Amino acid sequence: MSKRDFYEVLGVDKSAGSDEIKKAYRKKAIKYHPDKNPGDKQAEEKFKEATEAYEVLRDSDRRARYDQFGFDGISGAAGGASGFGGFGGGGFDISDALRAFMRDFGGGGGFGGFEDFFGGGRSEVRHRVRKGRDLQINLRLTLKEIASGITKKIKVKRMIVCSACDGSGAAKGSSKQTCPTCGGAGEVKHASRSLFGQFVNVSVCPTCGGQGVVIKDPCSKCGGEGRVSGTRTVEVKIPAGVTSGNYISLRGEGDAGPNGGPPGVLNIMIEELEDEIFERHGYDVLCNLPVAFSQLALGDRVEIPTLYGKAVIKIPEGTHSHKILRLKGKGIPVLNSRRRGDQLVRIVAWTPQDLTKKDKEIFNELGKSIKSKPPGCGKKIYSR
Repeated sequence: MSKRDFYEVLGVDKSAGSDEIKKAYRKKAIKYHPDKNPGDKQAEEKFKEATEAYEVLRDSDRRARYDQFGFDGISGAAGGASGFGGFGGGGFDISDALRAFMRDFGGGGGFGGFEDFFGGGRSEVRHRVRKGRDLQINLRLTLKEIASGITKKIKVKRMIVCSACDGSGAAKGSSKQTCPTCGGAGEVKHASRSLFGQFVNVSVCPTCGGQGVVIKDPCSKCGGEGRVSGTRTVEVKIPAGVTSGNYISLRGEGDAGPNGGPPGVLNIMIEELEDEIFERHGYDVLCNLPVAFSQLALGDRVEIPTLYGKAVIKIPEGTHSHKILRLKGKGIPVLNSRRRGDQLVRIVAWTPQDLTKKDKEIFNELGKSIKSKPPGCGKKIYSR
């Protein structure tokens, strides 16, 4: 491994104080320690590199020489505070690095004992509280419900707190007892010794599952879990302007947690139903309005549906098919805003299919009397 600047190795500035250097090394050493990375040669080299950098920068004389002369200032230097081989000269091996680490962190040296790094030492008693599962349901809404906003009542199947034991899991008249295996700590420790000191492995107590207590006489209704299957009706207010993929989270409305643990979250996922009349485009809505040739040619006023009732739209004289007219503010409300999109009305020429003989005669006469003729094929779309 090519040598890197010691400050870069520890990730500190050249102005860093001794405490900052020590903390930075501690973090690196824990990450790359051989006992946490067995058989990983790359991690071992990084551990050695971090320790070598620390051993130089922790010592004021060595640090001064390194700052002034770089690696040449410390090359061949031996002994000193560390009591082992030279820095920069290839004499710094893994055993030196481990001894340096144990010297400052193996016996409570300033940041807690070495066993603390691996889960042991002065750990606090922590009972494992299990949270209830988060739930998700899909709520299907019509476009009109989305446009106006709505309050829905939803029946949800979920785990609820057991009424017989009030969620404790213990039968009435009985109580939870301190776990005999872990003594209430919720965890058990297994110590082992090696050449480099004592190592402590901490794991969840197998008897109580980390809760620190056991139930000798479990509730007959819930079997000691503190919760049972049930249903609950929740009320959710849907704001106007939502769309498919939006969701609303209701805290505390998911599954109840085991043995009195906190409940999970209920996520309401919005699913927009396809509308028979309107096609949604963001906050605008589009509908097609079929009209007769006479209405296109002469103009007309036509009543049309909107998301909010009826409205009258004016078709100008001489309007071409597929012209789009706009009704301002008749679209979907912009979420969490007072603004609304528009309703777009596409005018579509309607051709009658049941013409009588007289109707055909009238159309023939009309065609002969009209001087203007339709344009030929082309890219231009005629609209008015």
